[in-house]
Amino acid sequence: MAVALLVAAGRGERLGADGPKAFVMLAGRPMLEWSLDALRAVEQVRRIVVALPAGAQAPAGTIGVAGGAERSHSVRAALAAAGESGPDEPVLVHDAARPLLTPAIVRASLEALETTGADAVVAAAPVVDTIKRVADAELRVAETVPRSALWAVQTPQAFRRAALERVLAQPDEVLAAATDDASLVEQAGGRVHLVESPRENLKVTTPVDLRLAALLLEERC
Repeated sequence: MAVALLVAAGRGERLGADGPKAFVMLAGRPMLEWSLDALRAVEQVRRIVVALPAGAQAPAGTIGVAGGAERSHSVRAALAAAGESGPDEPVLVHDAARPLLTPAIVRASLEALETTGADAVVAAAPVVDTIKRVADAELRVAETVPRSALWAVQTPQAFRRAALERVLAQPDEVLAAATDDASLVEQAGGRVHLVESPRENLKVTTPVDLRLAALLLEERC
């Protein structure tokens, strides 16, 4: 069985939202409800903890906890609220800003964690755009990076509980510098694997993303 941590404490400045991003209406529902549907549909997920903005009410059937100043602080708070379990119990971390999560992606992540023996498994999509690295503020191109080995990281990210607890125990400044939780495991010498996920599992950051997510969700329904 697994615990799922849904990170929903982020603000929505780039989205132009007045309130928390996870509660912006998307296809007729608060954004976080779409991810909750996918997590609830997976039989291996025994508990869902949601890291929420201050004062927000936990969705039905979940445990709510106040999020922290940074994303990893929210994950740490949610994991602490999940209750005790064994060191190898899978822990899924998912961003509520990725509302196109499916039960299939969740199941594939959990299966890969078990079969690979990795400390963490990350949902990701192969990079399809040409990537160039710039050398300075004038955007002078330094090199074109071969994309065959590049993957765009998404969530969910699945962890063995002990591995996640170990890296989240680091000082706040270390956590604040991390762009995702799996990178903390990687930096600590843990083994991280990828599992392929569709590009449609996009992150809603801008108004354009919100419109695209709404169209894709309407196609599903």
